Amino acid sequence: MTRKKYIYLIASALLLAIIAYFFFGKNTTGTQITATVKKGNFPIEVTTTGELMAKSSDKILGPPALGQLFRIWSVKIQDIIPDGTVVDSGQYVAQLDPSDVTNKIKDEELNQEKLATSITKTSLDTSLELRTLRDDLINLTYSLEEKKIILEQSKYEPPATKRQVEMELEKSERTLDQTRKNYNLRFQKAVANMQEVTTSFNQGQRKLEQMKEALKNMKVFAPKAGMVNYRRGWDNTKMGIGGQVSMYDNIVAELPDLREMISKTYVNEIDISKVKVGQQVTVGIDAFPDKKFTGKVTEVANIGEQNQSSNAKVYEVKILVQEFDSILRPAMTTKNVILTSVIDNVLYLPIESIFNNDSLVFVYKKDGGSVIRQQVIVGQSNENEIIIQAGLQAQDIVLLVPPEKADKLKTELLPEETITKYKEKHATVKSRKPSEKDSGKIQVVPPAKPKK
Repeated sequence: MTRKKYIYLIASALLLAIIAYFFFGKNTTGTQITATVKKGNFPIEVTTTGELMAKSSDKILGPPALGQLFRIWSVKIQDIIPDGTVVDSGQYVAQLDPSDVTNKIKDEELNQEKLATSITKTSLDTSLELRTLRDDLINLTYSLEEKKIILEQSKYEPPATKRQVEMELEKSERTLDQTRKNYNLRFQKAVANMQEVTTSFNQGQRKLEQMKEALKNMKVFAPKAGMVNYRRGWDNTKMGIGGQVSMYDNIVAELPDLREMISKTYVNEIDISKVKVGQQVTVGIDAFPDKKFTGKVTEVANIGEQNQSSNAKVYEVKILVQEFDSILRPAMTTKNVILTSVIDNVLYLPIESIFNNDSLVFVYKKDGGSVIRQQVIVGQSNENEIIIQAGLQAQDIVLLVPPEKADKLKTELLPEETITKYKEKHATVKSRKPSEKDSGKIQVVPPAKPKK
């Protein structure tokens, strides 16, 4: 046999072996992943993603009088230490932009110079006016003395002449009296004018001192020891360098109290009716998957808001974490499983085992050594499992993956009266509020482990 014929013979044998494997040696049943029907109390849960935040915080405030003194309603954060920095009391935290404040101080200093000039001018004007009135009083006094002398000398004059001199004297007395009263009034007015400009100047001085003190306060320091946490703005973004501090909400940053933490989450409008204050929650931390904490719903918003990532409405829910752990930090991502209710003594399966074809809901049930398509009636579900109302019994085994040639399998349908009966029963099935026993044992029901 030639070498070339030998090679052809070996190649033919290999080809026949491959063909035989595909047609006769391949396992057509494959590996079947199964789950067992379980019976027990079924928890109805709402699962959400949230973010940790402190229940209470001490505020790190900016200068309190910027709005009142300067008419400045917002100021920019020029510099701030990194978010999460641990500081001691009195340690530097942030620097607010002082440019607007500096300009206002310069304007006030110019105003004070004008007020000082006004005081000098008012003082000089008053002095000149009162000096003139005093000279008039002296002259009138001399004139009155002169009239008295003339009256004494006129006693030998005719009566008409004497009467004329008396009238001149009386007129001089009235003029002197009127001038004295006018002087007193002018003096009081001058005193009032000086008090007015002096008061304005003193008020300006006090305001200028307060402004300069506020300028010092544009550098912000920690009121106590703690971990600096950036404040979130109206758009939920953290206010670092470049953020605006409003004088209506004069908070630069916060010092959270890490002894009590809250998981702030949002529940969609479909599930929010299930969530109530006081419900028990299992809180997981994404950064520490092995850590689990118990929680309790403390607040449920009455008004929804737009979800930024979709058109759906969501409602804010706050969950108090009931344990303390030093690993918990603000802004950590949480997974919250809210136990809303419990349905007692029902059958349930993993959701993955349920299939449907048009109006028919069914499972692939193992029946001895074969598999059939079994029609079922399903009820409520949670994140992992679903209630089976009819069609299966406890310990029945179903497939999680359709078998080969699934469309050729026998289909076992439920009697029509059974379907009607269970639909009516489903309409009257009531869930109950979870008890402390439930919250301790049924906070998270693990899905059935697949069986080969």
